[in-house]
Amino acid sequence: MPTMKFANILLERNPRSLSYPSLYCKADGPVLEDEADDSWLLYCKADGPVLEDEADDSWLLYTKGTYDFSTYFNSLSVQKLAQYTVATKFFLHLELKGAAAHVLQTKGGVFSAHPEPVDAVSADAPASDDWQQVDLALEIDDDSVIVGFEIETDGQVAIRNSYYSVEYEGDLNPVELVLSTTTFKKESFIERNIGLVKSHIIESGEEIAKHFNMYVIDNGRTLDAGKLSSEHVTVRPNQNVGGAGGFTRGMIEAMEQGTPATNILLMDDDVAVSPESIKRTYNLLRLLKPEYTDAMISGAMLNYEIGEDQWEDTGYMTPKGAFAPAKPNLRLTKFEDIVYNETFKIPKAIREDNQRYAAWWYCCIPINVIKENGLPLPVFVRCDDAEYGVRCGKELITMNGLCIWHMSFHVRYNAAVERYQTTRNTMIAQCTTGFAQHSDFMFELHNNIRLELKKFGYSNAELCLDAFEDFLKGPKFISQKGVAEKTFMRANKNKEKMFSFDEVQRQADELGLDGFDLKQIDRQLVDGDKPRTLVQRLEDYATNNGQRLLKSEGKGYAVIPVLGWAYPAGAIHNKKYLIVIDWYNKKGAIRVKDPKRYGEITKRYARDLKYYKKNIERLRNEYAAARDELTSVTYWKQYLDMD
Repeated sequence: MPTMKFANILLERNPRSLSYPSLYCKADGPVLEDEADDSWLLYCKADGPVLEDEADDSWLLYTKGTYDFSTYFNSLSVQKLAQYTVATKFFLHLELKGAAAHVLQTKGGVFSAHPEPVDAVSADAPASDDWQQVDLALEIDDDSVIVGFEIETDGQVAIRNSYYSVEYEGDLNPVELVLSTTTFKKESFIERNIGLVKSHIIESGEEIAKHFNMYVIDNGRTLDAGKLSSEHVTVRPNQNVGGAGGFTRGMIEAMEQGTPATNILLMDDDVAVSPESIKRTYNLLRLLKPEYTDAMISGAMLNYEIGEDQWEDTGYMTPKGAFAPAKPNLRLTKFEDIVYNETFKIPKAIREDNQRYAAWWYCCIPINVIKENGLPLPVFVRCDDAEYGVRCGKELITMNGLCIWHMSFHVRYNAAVERYQTTRNTMIAQCTTGFAQHSDFMFELHNNIRLELKKFGYSNAELCLDAFEDFLKGPKFISQKGVAEKTFMRANKNKEKMFSFDEVQRQADELGLDGFDLKQIDRQLVDGDKPRTLVQRLEDYATNNGQRLLKSEGKGYAVIPVLGWAYPAGAIHNKKYLIVIDWYNKKGAIRVKDPKRYGEITKRYARDLKYYKKNIERLRNEYAAARDELTSVTYWKQYLDMD
């Protein structure tokens, strides 16, 4: 039976590996400082650190101890490999030199809280100044979800060129992989990722290097295309057509390159990625069983600032019309969470309702699936990936070690995206391609307007109505070249303006807000709330916080978070002023209760609802009829000026 290398044993030197070494190898000893270059060596350690030796691309297990590689990046997902691929047996290859070492296989079962030793699979490497190979045929039983290994050393041991390989049946799938990323003025992120791809993939000497191309779609036209492009990396200046247009450009480039791609990996620009994730994606594609070759491979989103925390590993649309993670949040330095991440079964309601999707921060799509289902919708940003995943309805494959690190959503909150783009695009998608038929986006619209009005967020409530009204204009409006960009720019112009803390303090002083001192504000106050009595709850419901029926001017102020979905009902009750704080970006705004403006917005909403009820069936028919055109290569080439 033939074999192939599937996954390298990964030891990296980057901010995530420095801060969270237990993603790679378990540590329970002290951190040592290298005084030569003032750096800290914190990679993989049980009783001693791991150091990199640049001379021969090896790593040094620094002192006597036990080094546990049963981790997120360095365990092997045997249960999923058995399910999705033609792999039949699994092997571990190590290259070691130095002190004597004992290598032992570990495994994790469904209920394993810690790595369990597999005593029958072990090997001893005697002390040696020369490199020696250790090869183990791994033992897999019905309870094995993941497998890993430990190295127990008598002293310093160097490790290099180590990996898991698999034995497989039949022929490998031919794979031509394209990595496509869309960027808009995120030079530092994208240039770093291009560098990683060149050094760790294109110049790696591994099989992927022969079957790989990268397209960087530069919507901002700020990159030096000549400098950054090479034989396998193409920087393509593009119109500012958002993520949807940029990724669509990448899809077309992949389909029409000299050797047509078989799969395209879509990846956000403002992410950190391990090139090993891309290599494993390529190897997984080569091994897939015939019944899974049209599946999408989805990479998890890990928190950029708390690198061990997984925020999302596929998402779904809720019945109330919101985006939500399909899995609970997990901490991937905990062994039990690594196992749970592999065994988690998507709830039946989500599976049967076809509401699940893979986000395009890391999503690998077969080109045949694109040809079968058409290209994305021209909606600029937000919902393009969710709509496409639901539309295609393919199996979504996830696996430990396939991931990116992305800024968390509270850091990137933007009312122009959450109130305008999300509102409009979900409605367009549902009418055009049947997206998320079990989600009530009218409920989401009503809820968002209600939240904004109760919190005096009049500008952001108007963004919801701008989105609703643009949806009501029908497909001819959104299909026009340039409209997607212009409407997003308009939304950014019209959203609530945020100011520096110094300016917020100045405005508060001008309004005469006695006792308000931003220097005394902390996150506990910003994120806090107060209880309401039943009478207060009924009053808020009936009057929308004193803005209709029994109107009240309110008094005093409350400090609340900027996040649109936050609802500190007790804190804002009967207040005249609300001071909105974006603590992460150190900005804020002061909102003033305005029953007159509240009345104008509710009248506008009532008028829009009347039009919606009268015309929704016509609109549904028009959007559905426009689907073939809006998702065609011909339309998109004209839209992107590719002709």
